[in-house]
Amino acid sequence: MKGKIAVGPGDHIGPEIVAEGIKILKAISKKYGHEFELNYVDIGGVAIDKYGVPCPEESLKVCRECDAILFGAAGGPKWEYPKVKEDANTGVLNLRKEFGLFANLRPVKVFPSMVNCTPLKPEVVSGVDLIVLRENTGGAYFGQPKKMWQTKKERMAVDSMLYSEHEVERIHRVGFELARLRRKKLCSVDKANVLQVGKLWRVIAKELASEYPEVELEHAYVDACSMWLLKQPTDFDVIVMSNLFGDILSDEASVLAGSLGMAGSAQLAGSGTGGTMFGLYESSHGSAPKHTGKNDVNPIATILSVSYMLRYTYGLIKEAECIEQAIEKALQNYRTYDIMEEGKTKVGTKEMGDLIAEAINMV
Repeated sequence: MKGKIAVGPGDHIGPEIVAEGIKILKAISKKYGHEFELNYVDIGGVAIDKYGVPCPEESLKVCRECDAILFGAAGGPKWEYPKVKEDANTGVLNLRKEFGLFANLRPVKVFPSMVNCTPLKPEVVSGVDLIVLRENTGGAYFGQPKKMWQTKKERMAVDSMLYSEHEVERIHRVGFELARLRRKKLCSVDKANVLQVGKLWRVIAKELASEYPEVELEHAYVDACSMWLLKQPTDFDVIVMSNLFGDILSDEASVLAGSLGMAGSAQLAGSGTGGTMFGLYESSHGSAPKHTGKNDVNPIATILSVSYMLRYTYGLIKEAECIEQAIEKALQNYRTYDIMEEGKTKVGTKEMGDLIAEAINMV
């Protein structure tokens, strides 16, 4: 296999975690005989410093010529409103729009060695294996009007949660396709008792369900879903929701796996169930400015994102599973600070990457 990947290290801890992801990609390439050409691009705050915008045309051109994008993290106090015209985080939003990456898959799987590492009881999180499917290019993040203004009395702001029928249908279709290859359960999350968008969301989900009789469809209000995720998380298989709800609940769900440091993601233009699909792969957490250069952050979210890239863009299932097995092997004895527990040895970012790379050759 030969591939071509755009790599955007991004800001603050971004370069540190991406370096470990690349380390794992090279270990997999060596073991299985693959070749991946890496093309580095500037996206985020580093691009603002260099080009004046968070997602310059120079970077987009490189990305268009590649199979996938591996990204670190964007943002930090230096590049936040009102210091800059565009926040650094909008660079990733631009990528989503540019490549039509409307389906954001955020898997949450509790590794067996991690059942004692969450705030919840081991019997609650044991066996958790779900996907938060977030609609990625619509809703409150992209809807218009979106603005802030000053009246004679006070400041005002508005963000529009806007969805069209085709946007709601296509993200649910991805959910059904994913569910039919897993445990055949799809939970559609909305706020249909209050929001018009929620009513549309629920109606379209019900209509589409007739095409997937083998998949059990259930509906949940977003507030109720947030409760059940912590109370009975093993009940969930695939959970589909809007952009805003998905951003919030995926962070909550990451706690089931131990930390946001365990939360990778795949942003795709479809279900990706057949592989060979362009995608943007990044951790679900931010750039953590306070941890920059300390070699203490957890790189596993980025490493998992590499496994998703192999699975969804290149269809390399065996290689993706090898990475997941190597992570489990490393976690049996070693931990970064965010997932530390008694009896384990604390290691840094680079050391965790080294341990997983070494384990790849042992599984």
